[in-house]
Amino acid sequence: MGSVLAMSGAPSRVFIARLAGVAVFDPAGDQVGRVRDVVVALRLAPRPPRVLGLVVEVSSRRTVFLPITRVTLIEADAVVFDGRLNVRRFSKRESETLVIAEMLDRTVRFRDDGEAVSVVDVAMEPTRTRDWLISKVAVRRRSGRGLRKRGETIIVDWDAVEGFSVVEHGQAATALIAAFEGMKAADLANIVHELPEKRRAEVALALDDERLADILEELPEDDQVEILGKLGVHRAARVVEAMGPDDAADLLGGLPTEQREQLLTLMEPQGAAPVRRLLTYAENSAGGLMTTDPVIVAPDATVAEALALIRRPDLNPALAAQVYVCRPPTATPTGRYLGTVHFQKLLREPPPTLVAGILDTELEPLRPTMTLEEVAMFLATYNLVAGAVVDENGHLLGAVTIDDVLDHLLPLDWRESLMDAGAEESADPEEEALRGKM
Repeated sequence: MGSVLAMSGAPSRVFIARLAGVAVFDPAGDQVGRVRDVVVALRLAPRPPRVLGLVVEVSSRRTVFLPITRVTLIEADAVVFDGRLNVRRFSKRESETLVIAEMLDRTVRFRDDGEAVSVVDVAMEPTRTRDWLISKVAVRRRSGRGLRKRGETIIVDWDAVEGFSVVEHGQAATALIAAFEGMKAADLANIVHELPEKRRAEVALALDDERLADILEELPEDDQVEILGKLGVHRAARVVEAMGPDDAADLLGGLPTEQREQLLTLMEPQGAAPVRRLLTYAENSAGGLMTTDPVIVAPDATVAEALALIRRPDLNPALAAQVYVCRPPTATPTGRYLGTVHFQKLLREPPPTLVAGILDTELEPLRPTMTLEEVAMFLATYNLVAGAVVDENGHLLGAVTIDDVLDHLLPLDWRESLMDAGAEESADPEEEALRGKM
């Protein structure tokens, strides 16, 4: 189904789900962003929808509208446009439909026999007048009929099915999620933020607990609370437990006391314990900012063992910058904190070397009651991306990372501002004309 299309060449079919994440280039060959969706205008049957343009994510997670009339080339791994791009933030209009976000996974029916099928992809084609129309629909059968098998995927003409204009409750999200598989959590969070509330809830229900937890950590608080409320308390407790303890504490700290306690009670005791500890500290203190899961080893660990721990692909880069050495137990709160080994030091030493012999013991650790400003000055003074938090008895409680400090130094609504940036840019006359044309 992957197609290559030169706009001036013969008509070619492009399956839209395959455009998700494809790089967008200007005429000079510089990448300006990636395709996130395709905007269409539904029309009265049997007229096929008209393609209006692409939703492109550019810098700072901003999504903008690229009129289809400005696209000059579509290939399997690249989209090229004529260089004119209005940076005003994209906002979907009432008369418009997003193909990937709203049309995939829909239940539609064959016009001839009423059989219900699920949409897995939609194809667009250019016409002689250079308009683009939705021409084909790839659907998956839910039951076997005749010689056809249950689960079979077939491609049919647009007018062979009906039901795209009907509001569907409980719409699946399998194909939508598959279209963005492999995307970083922060980028997928931006897409989820832009979805209508109904579709946002359906996507959340379809994601597994770990993936949803990663996305929640990147969303504004209002979105977090809204999604959590759609999950049911048992699923919500599992998702919160899958979040980092510091992010979970931030989220639960904004909930009513009764709801917060209900979720903590439903969590596994070992998952709830560090979150409860974090909730005892003031939000803008070192204790409230820290994560309780830094990289910790015993003094008899070797350099090779420490390096293996910081190589974990799921580890926050700031946490991977240093290893904390403590006497057992090595789970927080630990035994006596002995010092820190920076990753550059680990790289310089022979693998069999014991970490106890290469400790940095000159740096005073952070105390849990230190303020946000004191923590920021500490990291800035010593050019650190993370710092150990130790109590008055010498036990390591956790570590504060630079990303958590920045998160709290920025305005409370910085995530919303980042995702909604550019809303005040001037309108594009060509875009207005295209999107006003039905």
